[in-house]
Amino acid sequence: MARGECNCGAIGVAIAADLSDVIVCHCSICRRATGSNGIAVVIVGKHQFEWTKGEEFIRRWDKPDADWQIAFCGRCGSPVPGENDETNMFVPAGLIADGQRGLYDKLRHRLVFPICDDMGRPIAFGGRTLPGVALHEGGVLEV
Repeated sequence: MARGECNCGAIGVAIAADLSDVIVCHCSICRRATGSNGIAVVIVGKHQFEWTKGEEFIRRWDKPDADWQIAFCGRCGSPVPGENDETNMFVPAGLIADGQRGLYDKLRHRLVFPICDDMGRPIAFGGRTLPGVALHEGGVLEV
């Protein structure tokens, strides 16, 4: 079981699933919402997801004229899980703090850079492991 919480600890979650795939959305909406190059999330079934505390602190914003919503902690502003579709939840990967060390290690020590088209416009983002960092079996990184 994986557990996680927002930065201030007001909102907590538990996930009864093995987490292995991290999806990073780089769409313009996610980039603006996070102020970064996107948001890393894991997708889990609603039946595997549980709020453990703090649902009353969840705030949501719906983008006008779009099928898009962001959920965040009303105290610290951390992105928090939300509905991905009728059967799944998305969970920001950075919230997961217990029970899935390998998931964090897949993102640690990475250099992320824009991939541009011929006109110099960013069209995607790429990543590479930093020099001196080895990726071992199970996704665990060591310096």
